[in-house]
Amino acid sequence: MTTWRMPAETERHERAWMAWPSAAYTLGETAADADEAWTAWAAVANAIADHEQLSMVVTPEGAAEARRRLSGAIELHEAPLDDAWYRDIGPTFVVDDAGRLGAVSWIFNGWGQQQWASWEHDARASDVATAASGAVRIDSPMVNEGGGIHTDGRGTFLVTETVQLDPGRNPGWSKGDVEAELARTVGARTVVWLPRGLHRDAQTYGTRGHVDIVATFTEPGKVLVHHQRDAAHPDHEVSREVADLLAGSTDADGRALEVTLLPAPTTLTDDEGFVDYSYVNHFVLNGAVVACSFADPVDAEAAEILAAVYPGRAVITADARALFARGGGIHCITQQQPAIPATGGTP
Repeated sequence: MTTWRMPAETERHERAWMAWPSAAYTLGETAADADEAWTAWAAVANAIADHEQLSMVVTPEGAAEARRRLSGAIELHEAPLDDAWYRDIGPTFVVDDAGRLGAVSWIFNGWGQQQWASWEHDARASDVATAASGAVRIDSPMVNEGGGIHTDGRGTFLVTETVQLDPGRNPGWSKGDVEAELARTVGARTVVWLPRGLHRDAQTYGTRGHVDIVATFTEPGKVLVHHQRDAAHPDHEVSREVADLLAGSTDADGRALEVTLLPAPTTLTDDEGFVDYSYVNHFVLNGAVVACSFADPVDAEAAEILAAVYPGRAVITADARALFARGGGIHCITQQQPAIPATGGTP
């Protein structure tokens, strides 16, 4: 039986993948809304393209606008889409000891069959990167999204009970069922279950608790955790609970996890209520980190922490407020394809 391993995001990439916004929900109701979305996606894409190859899935109708705004080095792949969160609708790439690339195709059902979501096309969007990469397709019966898992590359995974055990995703599944499927598809040896995600992400237009806005691995044995310092925000309690749980957890190699707190912005609310602005939702790529900024006093402090935990990588910031207003962040719109063979370490 083939043993697959999901490399850490910090391992060298062959390329990154994204999808270009084209749906009404992402583009909004006005030309100004659409321009705001395209500007945000293009800023992230062009920053990535300066450091590694990038492929962009785009609808035939959106191709001209994408080409106008994107670096000429970015490769376009036309396909129908419902939305543009390729972390969630794309494949999760894995490798094996024989040097083969695999692509896990999770079932996607609109983040747990959300009433506002459509997923006719997004349910098949992972096929684009799978085919173009030449990866071995690995079908999974589990409803899951790429934003719902994080790994250290050595078999330790972070998940949340509100995602993989969501009745709208996997009714009747137990933790054991989820862990067995993660072991088969992505090489999980130890799964650390967080009880929930951030407050805003649990509301109407959220994912019900994706881990990639809460905590991530910076290297084996070390985790970076969202830290809401203001007790007036409901995420103050959430982030304390998560940090305490992780500080008491061990990884697949038996090491106690070392926790670094990454403070939240001072901005607490927007027109819709409490925000879930998070610097944890960054993308690590070859030689760099593309990090969120929010025109907030904490932006500089967060960038300094990211530079310290990812030594040797340039920290590039992009204004993520337009992304978060639409339900996600920089990590949510990106997906890495690991280099073969996966070399590990810092590229």
